[in-house]
Formats: sequence, structure tokens, C-alpha cells
Amino acid sequence: MRKSIRTKPLKPSFNFKSVGKKSTGFSSGSRAMDPVFLILVFILLAFGLVMLFSASFARAYYYKQGNSFHFIFKQSIHAALGLLAMFFLSKIDYNKLKKFAMPLFLISLCLLVVVLFMKGDSNGIKRWIQFGPFFQFQPSELMKFSLILLFSSMISANQSKMKTFGFGVLLFSTLLGIVVSLMYLEPHLSGIILMCSIAGVMMFVGGTRPRWFIILFLIAGAALVYILFFKGNYMGGRVYYWLHPFSDPIKNTMQTDQSLLAIGSGGVFGLGLGRSRQKFMYLPEVHNDFIFAVICEELGIVGAVVVIVLFLLFCYKGFEIASKSKDKFGTLLCAGIVAQFGIQAMFNIAVVTATVPNTGISLPFFSYGGTALAMQLAEMGVVLSVSRHALTPKLSGISRPLGKLRKIRG
Repeated sequence: MRKSIRTKPLKPSFNFKSVGKKSTGFSSGSRAMDPVFLILVFILLAFGLVMLFSASFARAYYYKQGNSFHFIFKQSIHAALGLLAMFFLSKIDYNKLKKFAMPLFLISLCLLVVVLFMKGDSNGIKRWIQFGPFFQFQPSELMKFSLILLFSSMISANQSKMKTFGFGVLLFSTLLGIVVSLMYLEPHLSGIILMCSIAGVMMFVGGTRPRWFIILFLIAGAALVYILFFKGNYMGGRVYYWLHPFSDPIKNTMQTDQSLLAIGSGGVFGLGLGRSRQKFMYLPEVHNDFIFAVICEELGIVGAVVVIVLFLLFCYKGFEIASKSKDKFGTLLCAGIVAQFGIQAMFNIAVVTATVPNTGISLPFFSYGGTALAMQLAEMGVVLSVSRHALTPKLSGISRPLGKLRKIRG
């Protein structure tokens, strides 16, 4: 006699909850951070710390009572703090940052006012707030992120108004004008250029009509010409000496001349890591704005190309994360941060190679600056948070073509 076989009732494979819902082919939700972008950040950070030590140990030995590790030690501490901030911010939902947009912007504005009352350097430039003998803070670094966060929050909440002149142009130009005015009083030309560039990218991505940018560019160009040629300050002098790069090699053109000499002496493969000659008190700001010249001298054209390719991959991957964001706020936030790094790297390399006048702009991840590095890594945490909640392809029994991702703009 055959025994009956008991079987569990089969559950219907059809999901009734999906009735009436349009399938997009993508799902969103918290997941692991983007591994490729994270690896690129670690490579840039490690590469930057190695080159900073190579570029700075001679200067540190001479100016810091024989302590060759002075700059790299302080930079490493800020790198550790920045990594902690990066992983902390990567764990939280980036949408929670919206409520801090306006308060952080107002705090940054107050700090830009406070810095004007600080004691400036030998040239009268006021960019840092000193906290005791060992710590100083640069408000403009915080303002970069504050501006990105505020613009992202405002644009995402008022997307339909972006094509109007009053909201899409006038409001954002007014906010940017306040920031630029305070930075002009420091003065801080490189910061002004960065702020304007970041704001322009975000307004474009946000949906401002392209024709308004022509008017904004004309106004910005006229203002820049007035500042450079009619105000009679150090900015105009930098343009003159950029046009005449070997006219005063002892003083005003020394930085550019020594930078070009370092780049030329590196050749294709460089003199070798640690073997730069210009870093031995010949090239000013060797560990800061002109560290790319040391990279070229020690690692040659090959090393320079590697750095450029790393930044290109960084920007490509960052914009890819922005394009996959589940909402407009994440897209704008990620695009603004990545644009900041790309523009800053581009301008720094252009300055070091004498393609544009010296603006005092640093190279992200490489140049010395504790506040800058800590803020940069914290911003990387925000990008990684966006990647955690990005749209991902839904996988079924058989793989489907992914189709086109949503465009960043629109």
C-alpha cells in the first residue's frame, strides 16, 4: 500500500502588493557604500600623505627646530579625525543634513566675519582663526560645504521655481554675493573663484536656464577685471607677473620660476621619490600650493599623469553616484562636492604649470592643511552616504539590461 506524501502548500509567486505600481527596474535602500569610490579616496589620501612628507621634511627641519616630521605628523592627525568623520557621516542618511543647511550657513558667515578681526600674516591676509598656539581654523573650508548643503536643500525643495529669474538666479546670486564680499575683504581670490564655480555647477544641475549663465559670466568677468586692473592690490600684480614670468626671479616670480624648473627637471620618470632638489628651500610653499611641482620632479610626467587620472576617475565615479541618487537633494549634494574637488584640482595644476595666474589654491588630499583635509574627508562621507541609498538594478531570475540611468540634470 502506497503511503501518501505530504507536501507544503505552494505559495503564489505573484506579489499582489505590486498591482497598480509601475516597475522602474531599480530599487533603493540602505546598502554597502560604493567600494570603487572608497578605494579611490584611500589611494588619493595615502598618495597625498606620502608626497607631503617627501615635500615637507626639509622645510620642517629648517623651520621647526630640526623636527622633520612636524608637517606630516599634524596632517596625519587631521587625516585620522577626517576618516572618523567620513565613516560616521557615511552611516547616517544624508537627508538628515537638510535641517542643518541654514544654521551651518549662518555659522559659516559669522566665522567669515570673525576672521576679519584676526591678526593677518605678513601680507595682511586674514584667513585663519587661531585657537591657542597649536590649532587654527580656516572658515572658508567650512563655507564650501555649507554653500553646497544650502543650495542643495533650497533647489530640491523648490525645483519648479528654478527656471524663474527671481528664484533660480537672483536669490542664489544674492547669497553667493554675501559670501564673496566677505572673502574679498580677507582677501581670498582662490576661495572666491571656487565658491563661484561651485555655485554655478549647482545652479546648472538644479535647472537654472542656460541663458542666465551668459549674463552671470559677463557680470563676474567685469568684476574680476575691475578687481585685477583697477583696485591696485596684490591680485593685479599676480596677473602682471604671470604675463612676465621671468621678470623678477628673486622675488615676485620666484615661485613660478622654481615650479617650472622642478617640473622640467623631472623629465618623464622623475628623479626618484624623495630626491627633489627644489624642496630644499628653493621653491616656496612646496608642501602646500606647489606640491604638484614636487610630484612632477620626483615622479616625472608619469607621476603627474597618474595624479590627474586619479582625479578624473574620482570625478567620474562621484558624478555616477550623483546620477544614481534616489532624490534631487542627493544628486545636488553629491554633484556639488565632487565638482568642488575637480575644480580645485584643475586650478591647482593650472597654477603650478603657469597656465593661469597664481591664486593660492591647494591640491585636495595632497596639500598641507589640517582643516582642509578633515573637511574633505568629511565630505567624502556624505558622498558615500548618497551611494548607500542610491538606486540599484533589481535582479530577477534572469538578468535584465539596466537601461539608461537618470540624467543628473532635470
